[in-house]
Amino acid sequence: PWAELPENSASCVDFKMKTIEVDGIKVRIQIWDTAGQERYQTITKQYYRRAQGIFLVYDISSERSYQHIMKWVSDVDEYAPEGVQKILIGNKADEEQKRQVGREQGQQLAREYGMDFYETSACTNLNIKESFTRLTELVLQAHRKELDGLRTRASNELALAELEEEEGKPEGPVNSSKTCWC
Repeated sequence: PWAELPENSASCVDFKMKTIEVDGIKVRIQIWDTAGQERYQTITKQYYRRAQGIFLVYDISSERSYQHIMKWVSDVDEYAPEGVQKILIGNKADEEQKRQVGREQGQQLAREYGMDFYETSACTNLNIKESFTRLTELVLQAHRKELDGLRTRASNELALAELEEEEGKPEGPVNSSKTCWC
């Protein structure tokens, strides 16, 4: 269930916790729904700071919402951490008769920005689980690369420290008065 934030915080933002299993790993994710409304734009910028994955969502039945995606991408690039994972979402896919933005347009824009693309429907659950799972996979992959890099550096530093320690040990008996540790 959605939980509203306290009154003193941005009431335009819904917060939800969810657990997703990816590759046998249970991942607990926090979902901050900022609704994308222009009047809340200055408030929502603070939510970018610690984001690891972002859905950029437009309504397929609104050309105007699609046009706003470029502004949201610009904000994400400016305010979100480097390497944040992004997926473009065309929502309300169940409203085909009202479509103003073609699927190909969404796919093309996603390609231009180097993002995955999904058309979803919150009403019919079309691609909801798939898009959340994919974003979680992308975030995990990005962090695995970071962790692998940290592990490699830590391992190299440990090996170097051991080598330096070995090189610094004196030859012969430790109690010798001629022991030099320099």
